[in-house]
Amino acid sequence: MEVMQVLHMNGGMGETSYANNSLLQRKVILMTKPITEAAVTALFSTADTTFWASLAIADLGCSSGPNTLVAMSEIITIVIDLCKAMNHELPEFQVFLNDLPGNDFNTIFGSLLPKFEQKLSEQMKGKYGASATPSCFFNGVPGSFYGRLFARESLHLLHSSYSLMWLSQVPRGVEGNKGNIYIARSSPPGVIRAYYEQFQRDFSTFLECRGQELVVGGRMVLTLLGRRSDDPSSKECCSIWELLAIALNQMVSEGLIEEEKLDSFNIPQYMPSPKEVRLEVQKQGSFSMDCLEVSEVNWSVFDSDFDPNVVSEDEGCNLVRCMRAVAEPLLVNHFGEEIIDEVFKRYGAQLAARMSEENPAFVNVVISLKKIA
Repeated sequence: MEVMQVLHMNGGMGETSYANNSLLQRKVILMTKPITEAAVTALFSTADTTFWASLAIADLGCSSGPNTLVAMSEIITIVIDLCKAMNHELPEFQVFLNDLPGNDFNTIFGSLLPKFEQKLSEQMKGKYGASATPSCFFNGVPGSFYGRLFARESLHLLHSSYSLMWLSQVPRGVEGNKGNIYIARSSPPGVIRAYYEQFQRDFSTFLECRGQELVVGGRMVLTLLGRRSDDPSSKECCSIWELLAIALNQMVSEGLIEEEKLDSFNIPQYMPSPKEVRLEVQKQGSFSMDCLEVSEVNWSVFDSDFDPNVVSEDEGCNLVRCMRAVAEPLLVNHFGEEIIDEVFKRYGAQLAARMSEENPAFVNVVISLKKIA
């Protein structure tokens, strides 16, 4: 699997699109607002920021829906509030939206961005008057964040949410992971080690590249899907993919999928623990940690308390649409389109059954970093 060519969320604005099935990811962005606000405030506390004419912000792993604009809106609003409180002129905002080349940038820039800019302008005028209307310049940046994306010391603030658990490639040495599509209790120790070592290489490379691109004193706020446990095969991080593997194995037993096809499919993802994230930051050496926190969001987040437009129904159906928007391109690339509806029908049944028995949650590892060298 060539991850750089294959990995992207479902594009467009259709029924199975990421744009219409990413409420969970949006909730996580909103949950981390206090950490983002603290990072932006700390950034503005340095003396030389008073001379900045422009502020360069990047969202890494922006995907194709409105969530990246929600994140950027939060940051811009925080900056405007700080400028007003400190009696500073507003900087111009250079906003860079990054994802892999296969991402549907057209939906962001063609359908979503014009409405966002109009809404932001109206909100700022209503809150502060015409003088608070920010000058925002948006740029699309296709490419892998496991390499350089920006000029040296050109950025002030970097944000990334639910992207850095994706690896640059399927780890080498996972051929023995038969019947599984991710780390599982039955995975051989060598498979677990291969996943962890790939994460170490990738996250270290990410930090090295961002260390070159950020100004000294610049900030990063990163949210990864992770785990609390030290055990990489723990249920809290592996269950979401284990249930998809069960659905695929059912189809193998019925002759709908070739066993060899399933055995050669592995998700290019690693959900780290806080300890593993901290270790890589310390080893790489370009950043100090302002905070490292762990939070949870239930699988059943899709409810009327979060979005009144969501109709109450089988929670498994809501979650499977979210997971389909994420995983469908990978599955189509490996297995073909013909089986997809059946896969997600069975996967939805597995999710609903698990949620009826317990109250599972996604674990978020959130880290705020300062560039020091």
